[in-house]
Amino acid sequence: MAAATMKDVAERAGVSTTTVSHVINQTRFVSEENRSKVQEAMKALGYQPNAIAKSLRQKSTNTIGLMISDIANPFFTSLIRGVEDVANAAGFNLILCNTDEKPEKEYTYLDVLQQKQVDGVIVAPTGENLDYFEALVDNGFPMVFIDRRLEGIACPAVLADNENGSYEAVSHLIGLGHRRIGIVVGLLGVTSTTERLRGYKKALAEHGLPFDKELVLPGKSKVESGREAALQLLALNARPSAIFATNNQMTIGVMRALHEQGVRCPDDMAVVGFDDFEWASAFRPLLTTVAQPVYDMGRVAAETL
Repeated sequence: MAAATMKDVAERAGVSTTTVSHVINQTRFVSEENRSKVQEAMKALGYQPNAIAKSLRQKSTNTIGLMISDIANPFFTSLIRGVEDVANAAGFNLILCNTDEKPEKEYTYLDVLQQKQVDGVIVAPTGENLDYFEALVDNGFPMVFIDRRLEGIACPAVLADNENGSYEAVSHLIGLGHRRIGIVVGLLGVTSTTERLRGYKKALAEHGLPFDKELVLPGKSKVESGREAALQLLALNARPSAIFATNNQMTIGVMRALHEQGVRCPDDMAVVGFDDFEWASAFRPLLTTVAQPVYDMGRVAAETL
């Protein structure tokens, strides 16, 4: 039988994970009624409070956790290298977790990493589990967000300038004469997606071009979803003359769709991507992309932690 987690205690007691954390760590006032519920749930489930962040901080294990959202994405390969190089130089081991953009996996890994008594965690968050992250921050658990952040969570974050990068990409296309520009965005609810879409809108507005919802397609940050989004843009009666794909995986999907449909790039359709990656050099003509200092982002995140 799997060990009980903080989430299990919260569900049994009928309270939030934040409340459970405050009861265990005595960090905020909790009513006697809720305190009793939590204590009874802990006893019934056999939950061991020494797995939570406060007790972990009392003993260093020279181990940190890195939680990424998609291990198949080359973006994270360079990021992992940056984190690992700094960790190794400082005498720390690294535990790598892949959430697959699934909040439930993210929650489980957070629990596992605490049970492993890691000294801190670097996280590319899914956009969910806000209560849990808030509890960790309130308890002073060392944590750094990377690539994305969570609104309202006071945690250090290492981010690219997503809005400005997107703005520059779309402005470049407008400068080439394009007036209908499609955009393939990533997962909705993730801050990097929101910021890149904001940059797209800003570029259109500053150049006097209307925003057309028809030209905004969700790509879910995967190759196949980028392909499907591009096919939808190509099927429009008034299709765009350019496509901006907001991550490297979706850029590959867009290029695949153009090839399948016999659409030449850039003669028939211009394409700009976000996230420079080594494969981009294989495209002919060369693909224009917004490059992020991914290795350095990983390095800075580890140094911050």
